[in-house]
Amino acid sequence: MKGMVFTEFLEMVEMKFSADMVDDIIDDSAPPSGGAYTAVGTYDHVELVNMVVALSKRCDIPVPTLVQVFGEHLFGRFHTLYPTFFAGQASVMDFLEGIETVIHTEVRKLYPDAQLPQFDCTRDVGGLQMRYSSPRHFGDLAEGLIKGAVAHFGGGVQVSRLDQDNGDIVFDLRTLA
Repeated sequence: MKGMVFTEFLEMVEMKFSADMVDDIIDDSAPPSGGAYTAVGTYDHVELVNMVVALSKRCDIPVPTLVQVFGEHLFGRFHTLYPTFFAGQASVMDFLEGIETVIHTEVRKLYPDAQLPQFDCTRDVGGLQMRYSSPRHFGDLAEGLIKGAVAHFGGGVQVSRLDQDNGDIVFDLRTLA
């Protein structure tokens, strides 16, 4: 997993909790990196999971909730750091439908070694279905990113989630009447 995800997570923890909490979760999870991450580095996603679990234990917020909140935060950071990815997007449905073909294509140009999840999208009248697949099983992060996108584009979309037996997740987005 790219280091940018780690640095953004630690920045979110510092912003929402404290710098001491960052130190505490690094001490609790004892990552091999020692908690020193660079945005362009690549790290084992288990280090992030361990830090989220440590944070959950310290603040008594469930891991899935923390990961979804992080996803929403991360969407905002992506918007700030990569505004060209959002240029010309008319709606959240258009934006999300292009994750695989536009966003992930560009990310692979910037970071050829990035291991990205896969999104297969199907558009129909009034909605979009997104099938999320990843060996890292960060569906809660994907859900937070999707909800961040919905909020960014002004809401008006209901997001539902159906976990599949094979580990995939189907997100169904419906425009509210």
